[in-house]
Amino acid sequence: MELMLEKLLGFVMVLTRISAFFMLLPVFGWKTIPLRIKVAVTVLLAIFFSIITPNQVAGPKQVSLLKAMLLIANEATYGLALGLIIVCIFSVIQLAGRIIEGEMGLTMAQILDPLTGEETESLGSLLEMIFIILFLSANGHHLFLLIISRSYEAFPAGSIPTIPVLASGIIKAGSAMFLASLRLAAPMLAAFLLLLVVLAVLARIVPEMDIWFISFPLRVGLGLLMAAIFLPFINGFVAELADWMAKLLPL
Repeated sequence: MELMLEKLLGFVMVLTRISAFFMLLPVFGWKTIPLRIKVAVTVLLAIFFSIITPNQVAGPKQVSLLKAMLLIANEATYGLALGLIIVCIFSVIQLAGRIIEGEMGLTMAQILDPLTGEETESLGSLLEMIFIILFLSANGHHLFLLIISRSYEAFPAGSIPTIPVLASGIIKAGSAMFLASLRLAAPMLAAFLLLLVVLAVLARIVPEMDIWFISFPLRVGLGLLMAAIFLPFINGFVAELADWMAKLLPL
């Protein structure tokens, strides 16, 4: 009986970490995926990892109800921290798209994202979908399972979370998100800066020209052209994603 209780507590802790992790994932956490499929996949993974991964749970006589709740809360902290780091890395493409849309003047043209159920910009949503397709075609979803497996090697079930390490990983992921977004959008920002210089020269040469009326279609056309040129670089970012996770995840 005591062995069954110990196994049950270990399974609940594994299930809590995996559920918290997959709840934040950009692909698995989409609202379009039925809840039954999410629950089934999470339970199957929890059964698998509870069998192959060790835990640091003492016997049921030595674990009170309060301690059990604290252990479960620790596992939720691990899962949420790892999931948040992955979300920051995946948000690079969408943030770069928003920077581009700001230069194109399309920040008010928002649409309803059918995958997340939230309002988003059209260009950023398109770039994100292309990135997700490329990521899944490269078997990137296997990387999520590898992250969970490595997390149990670094932090076995029942261990006390090292909050400074987890917080440092989240802060580094947030910083890398902004830097990578600016790096991806930098060529387009340079093109828009050049366009503004050309328009400023035209405004000085031909003062009667309505620069505002002319600049808007030019900015939209230049943005679409640069986005088409930008698409091949998304495939390169998919290749860099695994290296980023290895550097940013506290494993």
